[in-house]
Amino acid sequence: MKTTERVSYVRGLAEGLELDTDKKEVKVINAIIDLLDDMAFSLSEMEDNLNDVIDQVDAIDEDLGSLEDDFYDEGEEEDSDEEDGCFYEVTCPNCNETVCLSEDLVQKGQMECPNCGEMLEFDLDDIDDECCCDSECSCDENSDDE
Repeated sequence: MKTTERVSYVRGLAEGLELDTDKKEVKVINAIIDLLDDMAFSLSEMEDNLNDVIDQVDAIDEDLGSLEDDFYDEGEEEDSDEEDGCFYEVTCPNCNETVCLSEDLVQKGQMECPNCGEMLEFDLDDIDDECCCDSECSCDENSDDE
């Protein structure tokens, strides 16, 4: 039973007593019942508003989850290289560090080694047509989609 229904029940019980409405005690009881009725109505409105807010927060949470899925690689750390596109491995002749490069970086033809600062130059004619990604790679060499 809702609070408003319970207050109505109490009001009905008080009216069923057929008390003299001119007595001070009955006026106090009626005032208390009126107060309970107002409080029950306010509580009911707050519950409705709270349910609306909960629905809105749930919708925001779903939207935020979608945005997080779109912009962050949560739980997919192992596959992040594959999702970013085709990668090539280059070994710096100066420090012998292996650097992974995207196809875009290789297309530029040169870059500084992130480890030692040596300028690395790429001759696109020497690059294998094979990508170091597996068969699920979405780069141009393995797919006609892009």
